[in-house]
Amino acid sequence: MGQAMHRYFIFETAAGFCGIAWNDVGITRFQLPTSTRDATERLLLRRLPSGGASEPTPEIEAAVEAVQRYFEGREVDFSGFAVDLQGQNELFLRIYAAARALRWGQTTTYGALAKELGVGPEAARDVGQAMAKNPVSLIIPCHRVLAAGGKIGGFSAPGGSTTKTRMLELEGVHLEEQQPKPAQQSFGF
Repeated sequence: MGQAMHRYFIFETAAGFCGIAWNDVGITRFQLPTSTRDATERLLLRRLPSGGASEPTPEIEAAVEAVQRYFEGREVDFSGFAVDLQGQNELFLRIYAAARALRWGQTTTYGALAKELGVGPEAARDVGQAMAKNPVSLIIPCHRVLAAGGKIGGFSAPGGSTTKTRMLELEGVHLEEQQPKPAQQSFGF
């Protein structure tokens, strides 16, 4: 199958400007918020093989509205939106399917997700790599996959782990509550 034409749309949310790209199969790319329309478009186009700006189809308009609700802090389920993950290897496809099953406010770890897939906790690095290369962040909620011990771990979106933390907080997940408090307080230096 040849490379399908991609269309994209940049839109504003309560957290900033997001971008979404799609083809005839489904959503192919999603750009988490940045502070400007231009920055979002630049980041989205960096990973888009070809495409042009377009008004969204009814399905994409529904996804845009869901993203806007999400960044307003309203519970959203993205699992019904079609995605096109063409070019991903079989393990990554399995990892993405498992991550996509995580619901609002639900988290897991890289190791637990690997174990759930039957590939064992030693494949946690593969899970981490898949999350870092996730082309449709939020639609496939990689922010809900944490490092061992429930630590935040990495996040390749603009803002890094701060963005991941804020997204989880929108969903009512407060990681500092999950972390054991140190027995001795720091002196602040």
